[in-house]
Amino acid sequence: MSLTTLDVEFCRRHFLALGGSQIFFENAGGTLVPEQVIDRVRDYMTESQVQPAFSFKSSILAAERIRQGTEAMAAFLNADPAEIVIGSSTTSNVYVLSHAIRHWFKPGDEVVVTNQDHEANNGAWRRLTEIGVVIKEWQLNPDTAELELADLEALLNDRTRLVCFTYCSNIVGSIYDVKEITAKVHAVGGLVVVDAVAYAGHRSIDVKTLDVDFLLCSLYKFFGPHLGLLYGKRKLLAKTQNQCHDFIAHDNHAVRLNPGGICHELGAGAAGITAYFDAVHRHHYPGTNLGFRERLDGVYKLFATHEESLTRRILQFLAAKPSVTLYGRSNANKDGRVAVISFTVAGKSSRKIAEQLWAQGVAMGADDFYAARCIAALGVDAKDGVLRLSMVHYNSHDDVDKLLACLDPLI
Repeated sequence: MSLTTLDVEFCRRHFLALGGSQIFFENAGGTLVPEQVIDRVRDYMTESQVQPAFSFKSSILAAERIRQGTEAMAAFLNADPAEIVIGSSTTSNVYVLSHAIRHWFKPGDEVVVTNQDHEANNGAWRRLTEIGVVIKEWQLNPDTAELELADLEALLNDRTRLVCFTYCSNIVGSIYDVKEITAKVHAVGGLVVVDAVAYAGHRSIDVKTLDVDFLLCSLYKFFGPHLGLLYGKRKLLAKTQNQCHDFIAHDNHAVRLNPGGICHELGAGAAGITAYFDAVHRHHYPGTNLGFRERLDGVYKLFATHEESLTRRILQFLAAKPSVTLYGRSNANKDGRVAVISFTVAGKSSRKIAEQLWAQGVAMGADDFYAARCIAALGVDAKDGVLRLSMVHYNSHDDVDKLLACLDPLI
């Protein structure tokens, strides 16, 4: 019999770090890791910690395990493995990509960036001014804390070459219609680079349906090792300039766009992410025979519904506090936001409140979270930042009970 709601306790049993008394609300900074990932990293390091380039047994095994990790991440995005680059971080991947496509631009070409994105999808593109590129800023509406589509449309023209934007803000939590935005950019002849780092832990991603040109996410934000993932359309990757050794084959994008190559043991561990999703699917939908994309979507739907219920409770709590300023939507609707909630308290330091919560076993953050432009646009003290509560599917209603009990007297 299929389960219609998420079995949170089943999921939690896979995360060994949840065994203590601490409750974890800093998932937007990096999620915990299930045992399937830990097992694959351990197995690689104990059985195949060698160069994966030769025909002796352990080297063959090493290469196979890394290949499985790459294929798992390709399936996760509905991409071809040849369209995947697994690098050290999203910041690094964007930096390398920005240099690999510099020859696409000429003086006077225009690139659109936002003041809401994490700096990973911001700073490297703004440096294109060094070669004469004009940078335009798609600014968030300070009243709603969101990016408005009409504001982007006003920036687009026949000189637009690239639009870099977020799938979901790591501060505000709003979800954007990437497919629609991408279509509008393509209509004027531009390309898109989408930062899905804050989105991937909460919803499934299908790069083919979205028709995005480049998309980035970080494995450690969706239950994997500390690595960054870059997807690029094959025809576009073929036009990039090599950023690694001169002798690397032109079609080997995984190395050409990743100086130094993949971290072997962590790359092998990536296969544990999809193995975990499959374990959750088997538990909730036993006996079904579905393809991976259908299984992934089914699990994410369970996640989203559960996260919405947690988000609703916290938003209702904050709404009852006159001293609280919430940044972003006050509605918990899973179609419009993820379980990332940022706020400040009038007359009180965000960092001091966070410190008091840490002392009570609540792990969360107060910062600009590398989205300093967003924080400034919202009128928040950059040195103090916002309080951010971020949840994923393994957070429970008991977690929320403890959180609110600790937070209430501090507000």
